[in-house]
Amino acid sequence: MEQEITKTAPDLRNPIHFLAFGFGSGLAPKAPGTFGTLVAIPIYLLLQPLPFTLYLVLLLLGFLAGIWICDQTSQDLGVHDHGGIVWDEIIGYLVTMSFVSGGWWWVLIGFVLFRFFDILKPWPIGWLDQRVHGGFGIMLDDLVAGLYAGSVMLLIQWGAF
Repeated sequence: MEQEITKTAPDLRNPIHFLAFGFGSGLAPKAPGTFGTLVAIPIYLLLQPLPFTLYLVLLLLGFLAGIWICDQTSQDLGVHDHGGIVWDEIIGYLVTMSFVSGGWWWVLIGFVLFRFFDILKPWPIGWLDQRVHGGFGIMLDDLVAGLYAGSVMLLIQWGAF
């Protein structure tokens, strides 16, 4: 019987792996999710001037593509939700930033809040992370973290804090 070989290093020449690993940012030896979120900032700054409806359409397309990108890369590497897969962080941060208009202050607050919720995984983020598998599971917990972070940003904007 042939033994299955598990490959844990991405091939960044493969465009799917290149995207999943956040253009290489997911290869950071420590805190790849943080580096992936940093990559999301210039992407946000490029998208931010777009009409809100177009921003949301691109966000939805990025989420849907991410399901496939993350699933395919996980399968290729033989590791569910490899730590270097950061496409989900990129989309999660873009979700966070959809709650407010631009400005460096909001970019920074969004970064900190998204990383806070993504790392601590309060309910149901941690529950989803453990129970929903495949590309959809990889993407879903970061979507919810982005919704949490964006909601807190709205509360800050409204003066609730």
